[in-house]
Amino acid sequence: MKKVHFIGVAGGSSSGKSTVARNVLETVGPERVTYIQQDSYYKDLSHLPFEMRAKLNFDHPEAFDNELLLEHLAQLQAGQSVEQPLYDFKTFTRTGTKTVNAFTVILVEGILVLSDPRLRDLLDIKIFVDTDPDIRIIRRIQRDVLERGRSIDFVLHQYLETVRPMHQQFIDPTRRFADIVIPEGGSNQVAMDMLITKVHAILQA
Repeated sequence: MKKVHFIGVAGGSSSGKSTVARNVLETVGPERVTYIQQDSYYKDLSHLPFEMRAKLNFDHPEAFDNELLLEHLAQLQAGQSVEQPLYDFKTFTRTGTKTVNAFTVILVEGILVLSDPRLRDLLDIKIFVDTDPDIRIIRRIQRDVLERGRSIDFVLHQYLETVRPMHQQFIDPTRRFADIVIPEGGSNQVAMDMLITKVHAILQA
């Protein structure tokens, strides 16, 4: 069995992490790369009233079920498929699962992928996507209003109360663990070409 290579893609909210991952998947092929989103492992909050769920801090390390994430990564490393949770951002709850198969390259993407030492130690390549805060907040407003049904007031309040301070306290400091820092994420074509070339090399080894 070939060695499994883990690639972690971290960075602030709306920095372009998922664009980096999608570019790799589209170029290399989703049948050759496993894609795991840390967002899928938000803790299920269905036991709480909706009003209480909406007020919680989703940018703190404790918002994620890293125990389950690490368990699933170990299964994927062993060549086994996993049932990844499906998370509904409109209701802040899990709505089921989907089967994710194991491949030689496993992309793990999320704001705090480089925060947990246990997760960090699994990663063969650690990437931090660095995008200016003004670009990130514009992207976040567009995404949350159009895709998640949030009001602009809600998005701005959440950004000022939790997203920005948590980025400064927990996310940005993980930049120092990165092997590669990609300014502007998926729109940085030079960085994307280098990453995709590396993934191809791993698959051909």
